[in-house]
Amino acid sequence: MKSIIIAIVTLAATLGLGSVSSFAAAVSASLAKAKQDAEAKGYLFLSSREEILARAKKEGRIRVLSSQDPEAIKAMSVAFKKKYPFIDARIEEIGGMENYQRILQEMKAGLAKTWDVNYLAFDFYSEFVPYQKKFDILGMAEQGVLQIAPKLVDPINRLVVAIQSNMQVIAYNKQMISADKVPDGWEGFLAPEFKGKKFLLDVRPKPLAALVPLWGLEKTVEFAKKLAGQQPIWYRGESRQLTQMVAGEYPLILGPNYKSAKATRDPRGVLEVKVVEPVPARFSEVQAVLNTAANPHAALLWLEFQASAEGQKILDEVDLAATIYTPGSVHEKLTRDKKVSLLAWEHFPRMGKYEEEIIKAYGFPRADAK
Repeated sequence: MKSIIIAIVTLAATLGLGSVSSFAAAVSASLAKAKQDAEAKGYLFLSSREEILARAKKEGRIRVLSSQDPEAIKAMSVAFKKKYPFIDARIEEIGGMENYQRILQEMKAGLAKTWDVNYLAFDFYSEFVPYQKKFDILGMAEQGVLQIAPKLVDPINRLVVAIQSNMQVIAYNKQMISADKVPDGWEGFLAPEFKGKKFLLDVRPKPLAALVPLWGLEKTVEFAKKLAGQQPIWYRGESRQLTQMVAGEYPLILGPNYKSAKATRDPRGVLEVKVVEPVPARFSEVQAVLNTAANPHAALLWLEFQASAEGQKILDEVDLAATIYTPGSVHEKLTRDKKVSLLAWEHFPRMGKYEEEIIKAYGFPRADAK
């Protein structure tokens, strides 16, 4: 509560309030009501950071499943251990649809007892949620108990935190196609000059699914049909294709992650990116505390640290992955004053449906790029 009291005193002085104690009482009442409301809905609500810290110290360890890149995991782990030396933190990378499904099946069978924090793959988001501990993370964030921006917490389920963002761009080899020939918008790919194996397109339609919040599903599906009619070069997994673009094998790719394009080894400096509107963006690396967690309070500190200014700075510097809501982050600056189609919380439960409809519109393609 110390940080909350300091904020109270500062605000009271700023407002010229005669009685700090009466203002503090009002804040205390707000905190008590938030706790009461949360518990009435079956959530767990801790009223002070001191309580979380005390319990985390007793637990003394944490086990995490994360889909972040290895460099980001390492940097975050080192910084977390420096801040909380009393917590033995071990983070394991997880990736791939098969592994997400395996972990989900273990949860359903009651076998996922090793981990405290897990990554909720958005493809199966609604299936993962029931197996998370019902901490009212949103309520604790709003009350200042946890230093997490409320926008980063699922407002419906209240217990999941977004640690990263991704945004989709156009990438091109400037020695194969000049900047003025690159489309200025997504529908520019429908021009006649881009028909017949002229650009790469992922068979998994994450870029297009992220347009649904702004375009709507109907317009997006219609666009997908027309895009498939352009006979693109279908592929799966962008890292290899970006490397091949640098080698001069392909000129243009629709919708890779910005950070993937920027992370591609490019000794000749031929790979360029173009940010076009609406900018498709989405929350990524969403994490929560498992219902079976042996160290749930240490887990809360882990979630808070990643979402904090310090954690976001690490992600921005190491992986270009800080959230779009983090002031000064790469994603925030690139999308500032631009029209953004953000695949945020309300769309997560429907993401699978979006992708299914788009794949149907594509005609169930198979990757032909090797």
